[in-house]
Amino acid sequence: MDTLKYIVTRYIGFLWALVKPLGSWAVFAIAGIDSAFFGVPLDPVVATYVYQNRSHAPLYPFMAAAGSAAGCAILYWIGYRGGEVLLLKRVPRSKFEKIRASFDRHEFWALMVPSMLPPPFPFKAVVLAASAFEMNFWHFLLAIFLGRLLRFVLLALLVLKFGPQVLAFGAAVLAKHWILFVVFFVVGIAAMICAWVPAKK
Repeated sequence: MDTLKYIVTRYIGFLWALVKPLGSWAVFAIAGIDSAFFGVPLDPVVATYVYQNRSHAPLYPFMAAAGSAAGCAILYWIGYRGGEVLLLKRVPRSKFEKIRASFDRHEFWALMVPSMLPPPFPFKAVVLAASAFEMNFWHFLLAIFLGRLLRFVLLALLVLKFGPQVLAFGAAVLAKHWILFVVFFVVGIAAMICAWVPAKK
C-alpha cells in the first residue's frame, strides 16, 4: 500500500507540472478527450487541481463534468449515425437487451447512474446506447453532466479531507473489489430510483 501511495503521489506531481500552465481549461480538455476518444486518468488530474488550489476547488469538478459532457457529444453523433447496428458490434445481444430495457424504463437515470461510476465501468457503451436509442440530446448532456459532477464533487471532498493519497486507497480497493463496488452502487441507486421515480409511460 505504501508503494502504491508513493507512485500515485509522484504521478499526481508529474501531472500537475504538465497541465498547470493551462489552468482550469486543462481539466475540461482532458475530460473531453477521456470521454470522446480514449481513457485518460482524469481523477488524478481533478484531485491534483483541487489539492493544489483549494480556494478554487468547486471549479474543477464543474470543468471536468462539462468536459465529459462535451466529449460524449461526439460519441452521441457516432451512435446516432450508426444506430443499434453499431452498438451490437460492441456488446453481446444479451447485454444489449438489458441496456435497452433499462432505457425503456428510466431513460435519464439509465445514463446518469453509469456516468457516476469510475473506471473500469464500460461507460462508452452506455453512451452509445443512449444515442442509438435516440435519447433527447439535451437530456443526454444533462444526465452526463450531473452524474459526472456528483462523482467529481465527491472526489474533491475526499481529497480536501484526506489529501491526494485517497486515490491510492481507492485504486487499491477498486482493483480487488471493483465488481462488488459496481454491483452494490448500481443496485442501491436503482432501488432509490424505483422507489421515488415513476416508470416512463
